[in-house]
Amino acid sequence: MQQDRHWLNRKRLTVYPRIFLAVVLVVAAAWALTANQMVDCEGKPLGADFIEFWSASRLALSGHPADPYSLPLIFQAEKQAVPASDRLFPFFYPPSFLLLILPLGLVPYLPAYCLWMALTLALYVLVFRGIFKGRTAMWCLAAFPGLWVTLIHGQNAFLTAALAAGAILCLRRRPLLAGVLIGLLSIKPQLALLFPIALIATGAWRALAASIATALALLGVAVAAFGRATLEAFQHHLPDAAALLLGGAIPLAKMPSVFALVRLLGAPLDAACAAQALMALSAVAALWHVWRHSLDWHLRGATLMTASLLVSPYLFDYDLAWLAFPIAWVTVLGVRDGWIAGEREVLAGAWLLPLLIAPLTTMLHLQPGPLVLGALLWVLVRRANTALPLMPPALVEVRVRSAPVALAPS
Repeated sequence: MQQDRHWLNRKRLTVYPRIFLAVVLVVAAAWALTANQMVDCEGKPLGADFIEFWSASRLALSGHPADPYSLPLIFQAEKQAVPASDRLFPFFYPPSFLLLILPLGLVPYLPAYCLWMALTLALYVLVFRGIFKGRTAMWCLAAFPGLWVTLIHGQNAFLTAALAAGAILCLRRRPLLAGVLIGLLSIKPQLALLFPIALIATGAWRALAASIATALALLGVAVAAFGRATLEAFQHHLPDAAALLLGGAIPLAKMPSVFALVRLLGAPLDAACAAQALMALSAVAALWHVWRHSLDWHLRGATLMTASLLVSPYLFDYDLAWLAFPIAWVTVLGVRDGWIAGEREVLAGAWLLPLLIAPLTTMLHLQPGPLVLGALLWVLVRRANTALPLMPPALVEVRVRSAPVALAPS
């Protein structure tokens, strides 16, 4: 076998993630140990965004499920969790997500944070292992910056990424289950926008019907449990989220979207919105092309999850935990079929992006997020165009079944 002389070969992948993980663990320990009264050096509570989940649950459990959508009331609940914190974390999620996180308020704040992260991370890892197994893959995942950014923020990206990737893995043989998982993704609807388009592209009508039914059923149960006033409060609260984004109150350095890129370049609001719309249309076109012209599920899955990150202007660095799955799928393709020039460089950039996005944007006044995500989507479209178009299903089945796990590096 010819030796792989690329700078990012298997031998180096057995070393680099371990070194990176050791550094991350030291930094994470210092971050936790230097916190004062559960507030870190940046003035954020430990768990950061998780405080809004816990506080929303506490308010709902107290018999006032519409209160999480009131900024003064949720701020009061957050002060109960971490009295030393003076930051407001608004709750912009639909009642269906409030229903999902309702049990969190039954547990004190820090144990609830640990429980939430442990359960969602376990699901994330379980789905990842359905794509790529082996010690090297697990080391790469353990050191993945997107994982640590999500842990520190206490966010829900492990859950949404597992639902998205799990749906893709199930779609070929268990379309109804795939539809249910896509329907559950409605807890964060801006990340689910492209899934119906992918289902339509492949004529997956049972999965599409199941996804719609699941989303409506979840919302219906939430409204039945919390009352219609909660749904109305959520709808009335949405303009607040738009105002924060459009008004510049949200830190653009942490938002890997074309909207943030254009705004940081000094362009007016209308130009940023137009650029975001153009990117969304481009992502839809790339998704449609790949899902219509390739029968490889690795390529389809990577394209859908990457394109989903390019559609909405409301995207944060912790959402980049999704990138673990496209990176894994492309790695399977590279190991199985051979690498195309530039692919591994793009994958390395995507792997590092959650860590570098904020400091690079601050230093350069340029948002690199959409550039890296766009490069990854381009890599996927290029691979689709270089593969055999519309291969016979029987041939594809043989190739897909023979590829992913057995050839994973270990």
